[in-house]
Amino acid sequence: MPSQLGITLKQVRLQQHLSQATVATGICAQSMLSAIENGKYTPNATLLMRLCQRLKISLDQLSLAENFTISDLEQINDRLAKLCNHHRYADLREFLLTDAVQARLTTDVQLAAYYYYLGITDFQLGHLTDAQQQFQLALASAPAQHRTTLSRLCWMSLALIHASRQQANASEEAMTQAVTQLKTAPYEANLNSLFYLAAVSHLKLNQLTIAAQWLERGIDFATDHDSHYMLANDYHLLAVIASRSEQIDQQRTAQATEHVLTTLFHESIYDRLD
Repeated sequence: MPSQLGITLKQVRLQQHLSQATVATGICAQSMLSAIENGKYTPNATLLMRLCQRLKISLDQLSLAENFTISDLEQINDRLAKLCNHHRYADLREFLLTDAVQARLTTDVQLAAYYYYLGITDFQLGHLTDAQQQFQLALASAPAQHRTTLSRLCWMSLALIHASRQQANASEEAMTQAVTQLKTAPYEANLNSLFYLAAVSHLKLNQLTIAAQWLERGIDFATDHDSHYMLANDYHLLAVIASRSEQIDQQRTAQATEHVLTTLFHESIYDRLD
């Protein structure tokens, strides 16, 4: 099944009326480009960069994960996405608490997403008790039949809160809830965040080896699904862990990979780990 990456490359190539042979010349075999376009081969960072340069693709076209929607009104969702993507958490919280936003919460799914974003703002602003309550409200509002990507993120966010309080057992229990039956869940790029959040949780608990193991799992999970989302942050955190463990070679390798990924995908690096 073609990946989004392969689909994007093929669409741009066809729009420019270029053959596979023309695009591949001097970069890779035509058969390799065909395999990439059809999802049978995932290119490494260097190969992908050269193909993007040949096709004059803005790397922003390889989009990151989507935000959740909290309303049927597009302008509300657009405003939420803008504030969240720019990490303007105080402004986001003020926006979420307006009557105009609250009046447009019409479904349980929207309500769950609303409380999730309130939880994110409270956590980022340092209000752990309020954040915990918001994530719990999000879980209570979510459909109970099965775990969704949103409910998994709520559980993993609760794990991070418990870890911030040095509550190791409660954190581990929440992590288990977050990843239960994950292998059979429909893939969404937002799921990549689960592994990063778990690693940060273990980092707060000073469990460096386990944190690194979660990141390795996250890298495998993302690449198995032909996704780049969160990979730069995963390698950034691996470099942090290697630095704290005084593993200089591993630190440099992770930093080099992080640099390639941020150059390719312009992913913002989250560096507030303490």
